[in-house]
Amino acid sequence: MTNNNNKSGNNAWMAYFSGLAILFAIAAGYSIYIFFLGNAANFEDGDVAKGHPLGLLGIIYRGGIAIVPLLIAVNITVILVSIERFITLSAASGRGNATAFVHKMRAMLEQNNLDGAIAACDQQRGSLANVVRSGLTRYQVVAAKTDLNRDEKKAAIEKELEEATSLELPMLSKNLVIITTCASIGTLIGLIGTVFGMIRAFAALANSGTPDTAALATGISEALINTAFGIIGSTLAIISYNYFSNRIDTMTHSMDEAGYSIISNFQANHG
Repeated sequence: MTNNNNKSGNNAWMAYFSGLAILFAIAAGYSIYIFFLGNAANFEDGDVAKGHPLGLLGIIYRGGIAIVPLLIAVNITVILVSIERFITLSAASGRGNATAFVHKMRAMLEQNNLDGAIAACDQQRGSLANVVRSGLTRYQVVAAKTDLNRDEKKAAIEKELEEATSLELPMLSKNLVIITTCASIGTLIGLIGTVFGMIRAFAALANSGTPDTAALATGISEALINTAFGIIGSTLAIISYNYFSNRIDTMTHSMDEAGYSIISNFQANHG
């Protein structure tokens, strides 16, 4: 019961974190846009509204308040959620190598040292150890029962392993949907900003009445900044998602492997 309460508390904390991270990222995006990118020193004669940008920061500022802060927020959100996922998955991995832990469990099961295996789970901790410990505890309970046949005991152990795994997996994959969403919308927001920027650039050129290649080139460069920002955010999100997905798949495989070892050992000793 205590373990379940801890998981509920962790899930609630992660839900609050994701919401706060997004709000913080949006606030930070607008703050960076207004106070850092919009600094008068980034524009000719200190004129933020009409002055020519003196560097990259000024060009980024010209991307527009409707788009640039959102792109900054996407990048910040990816970074914050990635840090949170890294910390959470590192804690869920427990102490030591997962493969070595599974091999150690197999060796102890072959020696029928269930108490030693449970003690090793308490030392290793993490999601894998939680699943293995639940299966071993149920193993001990059903093995001592005389009112259940072999198949019923096996089913009880399998059910316990499945339930323990189902409790751990949501915590491992929590907030990954935010990273995938950022990967999708980052490029789209950037493209929208680029389209709006190109419209403004050509409209200004048409209103001037005379061809101005320098002004057109400046307008296009300002518009393309949005695409660059969006691509950077999407790239970071895709790399982050693939990395964490691979870690989760590895942990899930270890859980399945450990569960199979427990069931195989039960069948061998109670055949």
